[in-house]
Amino acid sequence: MGSSWSSEEERQPLLGPGLGPRPGAAWRSREAVAAAAVLPAAAAVAPGPGRVYGRRWLVLLLFSLLAFAQGLVWNTWGPIQNSARQAYGFSSWDIALLVLWGPIGFLPCFAFMWLMDKKGLRITVLLTSFLMVLGTGVRCIPISDSMLKRRLIHAGQMLNGLAGPTVMNAAPFLSTTWFSADERATATAIASMLSYLGGACAFLVGPLVVPAPNGTSPLFAAENSRAHIKDRIETVLYAEFGVVCLIFSATLAYFPPRPPLPPSVAAASQRLSYRRSFCRLLSNLRFLMIALAYAIPLGVFAGWSGVLDLILTPVHVSQVDAGWIGFWSIVGGCVVGIAMARFADFIRGMLKLILLLLFSGATLSSTWFTLTCLNSITHLPLTTVTLYTSCILLGVFLNSSVPIFFELFVETVYPVPEGITCGVVTFLSNMFMGVLLFFLTFYHTELSWFNWCLPGSCLLSLLLILCFRESYDRLYLDVVVSV
Repeated sequence: MGSSWSSEEERQPLLGPGLGPRPGAAWRSREAVAAAAVLPAAAAVAPGPGRVYGRRWLVLLLFSLLAFAQGLVWNTWGPIQNSARQAYGFSSWDIALLVLWGPIGFLPCFAFMWLMDKKGLRITVLLTSFLMVLGTGVRCIPISDSMLKRRLIHAGQMLNGLAGPTVMNAAPFLSTTWFSADERATATAIASMLSYLGGACAFLVGPLVVPAPNGTSPLFAAENSRAHIKDRIETVLYAEFGVVCLIFSATLAYFPPRPPLPPSVAAASQRLSYRRSFCRLLSNLRFLMIALAYAIPLGVFAGWSGVLDLILTPVHVSQVDAGWIGFWSIVGGCVVGIAMARFADFIRGMLKLILLLLFSGATLSSTWFTLTCLNSITHLPLTTVTLYTSCILLGVFLNSSVPIFFELFVETVYPVPEGITCGVVTFLSNMFMGVLLFFLTFYHTELSWFNWCLPGSCLLSLLLILCFRESYDRLYLDVVVSV
C-alpha cells in the first residue's frame, strides 16, 4: 500500500473533466497520497459516493440556531451600554469586560476540541447549549443588590463565552459528518456565519427594546427612567433565556451524533489522534502560514469593530450610525459568505483564488477608509456615503472569508480532525482580538493609528495567501474512491 497503489496514469482519468484540477492547482499533497493507504477500509465502510439524509438540514438548523443565540447573547450589552450604565451602574471597564468574556471563553478551547474528537458532536453540542442555559439563567436571577447583580451578569457572560469554541469550530466537522462533498462548503458557511448574524441582530434587538437614558431629566423622573430601563433590559434577558432553553430542549430531543451511513469517504476514514494532530499542525509550515493569514486580519478587524463608534467620533459619526454600519457589514458578510461557499461547492479547487479576491477587496476598502479619515491630508471626500460604503465593504470582504478559510484549513491538513484544525486558528484569532481590546481599554484616547492596522493586516494576509501552495487532500480522496 501507499502511493504505489495505482499509477499516475490510472489516477488522472478518475478525476474527470469536471472535477479535475485547473492548471497550476495542487489537488493533493504528500499527506493525501500517504492517506490513500487507509482508503480500502474507508471504501468498505462507505462504498460508492456515500449517502445523505434529509435530516441533515434539521441538524444544521439546530446547530445554526445555537450559534445565532450564542452570538446574540455575547453582544447583548454593547449596543445598550449607556442604558446598562444607568440601570446597573456599570463602569467602562465593566462594559469592556462583558465583551472580553467572548475571547476569554476560548482559553479552554483545547478541552472542547478534545471532547469533540473523543465523544463526538452530540455530547459537545449538549454541553455547549447547557452552558448557555446556565449563563442566560444566571443573568435573570432577581436580586436587589446591585453589586451582586453585576457579578451574576458577568458570570452569565463568561458561561456564554465558554460556548464560543464549539459554535465557532464545529461547523466544518458537522458539514463533513452530514453533508456530501458538493455541499460541505455551503453547510460550513451557514453554520459558521449564523453566530456573526446573531451578534449583528443584537444591534437591532437591544436599541429597539431598551430606551436610551435621558440625562437631562429631573431626579424623580430620572429614577423612574432608570427603573423603566432596568425593566426593559430584564425583558431582553428573559427573552434570551427562553430562546436558549428552547434550543437546548430541541437538541436534547434530537441531535444525532452522526448519520447511519457516512455521506462521503472523508466522513468514514480514520483520523489522526489528538496528540498527533497537534504535532502535524505545528510542523506544517503551509498550515501555519494560512492560519496567520486568517488570525491576524480577522482578530484586528474584530477589535476594530468593537471600538468603531470611538473611531468614527472624530469624523462626527454618531453611535447609532456606527451601530448600523456594523450591522450591515456583518449581514452583508453572511450573505456573501454563503454565496461564495455555494460557488466553491460548484467550482471545486478554487478556494485560494476566492480568498485572493476577497482580501484584495478588503485591502482596498480598508485603505480607502483610512485615507478618508485623513481627509485633511488626502483631501478625499468625507461623507456619510463614503464612510458607510468603505466600512460595509470591508466587513463584507473579511466576514465572508471565514467559511472559505475553514474549508481550506481542513483540506490542507487532512486527516487532522476538523474541530482541532479550526480550534487552533480561532483560538489564535480570538487571542489577537482579546489582546487588542485589552490594550484599547487603557489607550483609547488616540485611535487613528488603529486604522492603519487594518490595511496592514489585510495586505500581510494577501501576501501570505499569494505565497500559499494549496492542496485539496480531503476532496482528492473523496473523488478518487467515489469514482
